Amino acid sequence: MMVDFHDPRGAIGTPIDAYELRVDLRGHNDPSLALLANGFPDSQTFLELLGEVMQEQLPSLRVAHFNKGNASIPAPAEMLEEATRVGVGVVAAYGH
Repeated sequence: MMVDFHDPRGAIGTPIDAYELRVDLRGHNDPSLALLANGFPDSQTFLELLGEVMQEQLPSLRVAHFNKGNASIPAPAEMLEEATRVGVGVVAAYGH
């Protein structure tokens, strides 16, 4: 008996752009990241856990947490300025 599997994914209609934005934390003298939660439930919890795991991998990493508190609005300019001031990179995430 032969089993045929059907791949339900459709053909990709647009080219895939490689994501090349990154920060080399291991090569940085003072590695620091700002983690920005967008206000959805669990977005802050997720980023707190992510920060802990990243610090296990890179103990010298400093992490600053931000939460815009409302997923339906852009992050306030002051918050973004502070996040970019305290971190060599910013990770934004959402949760549901």
